[in-house]
Amino acid sequence: MNYLRLFFVFLRLGLLNELAYRTNFYFQCLQSLMSLGTGLANIAVIFAHTKTLGGWQPTELVALLGVYQLMGGLIGAFIQPSMERFMEDVRRGTLDFTLTKPADSQMLVSMSEVRVWKLVDVGLGLAVLAAALLQLGTAIGVRQALGFGLTLLAGTAIVYSFWLILATLSFWFVRVENILIVFQGVYEAGRWPVGIYPRWLQVALTALVPVAFAVTVPAEAVVGRLTGPMLALALCLALGLMVGARMFWNCGVKRYSGASA
Repeated sequence: MNYLRLFFVFLRLGLLNELAYRTNFYFQCLQSLMSLGTGLANIAVIFAHTKTLGGWQPTELVALLGVYQLMGGLIGAFIQPSMERFMEDVRRGTLDFTLTKPADSQMLVSMSEVRVWKLVDVGLGLAVLAAALLQLGTAIGVRQALGFGLTLLAGTAIVYSFWLILATLSFWFVRVENILIVFQGVYEAGRWPVGIYPRWLQVALTALVPVAFAVTVPAEAVVGRLTGPMLALALCLALGLMVGARMFWNCGVKRYSGASA
């Protein structure tokens, strides 16, 4: 409960900061709409020449695009800004102020900054997803909704852990921003089902950079394509990465010398 209260404090601070620059909100709305429009246009162009893409129907790909937009909003609102601020604190030596606080340092770092206006992407993603499901005429049962919720939670945990591991490298290498930029570029591949890519790229997007578990697997759950083994794999991977990221974080904190050293 204490960490939940802390999260809402940071969320409130993020909202107050953004309210001082309200133009950012309007630009974000425009940018998000353009990105969504481009994605929908790409789907329309592709299905003007074919009926399916890797076994996916047009409306199913619209649902996947909604999940992609939703997950991108969560990353942009909560994960990316906090990790960028953490790396900046390591470089400047100001992480001392976080480590000396009477709370878990990883938790404080993970919610240190919130870009509220990126929640526009979350709202648009949910709207597109709902519209796709209405078009499909699929009734969401308890099992399907539970599968989607679990895979979305697992995907968020996987992406968070992956970002944390990459950001923790700054304890050793100081400047690792370029690695995160590479991840952002690779995440663009999540606009499409991982199964349509060549085998080597499927492996990369599943094992090396877990885009598949962030976007494709939750989309499979919501359109009824998810299998039991894939759900179990997503949950196990999320748990394993969370534990691994925590252990790597502890090693990094021990390596940190700080501004006072």
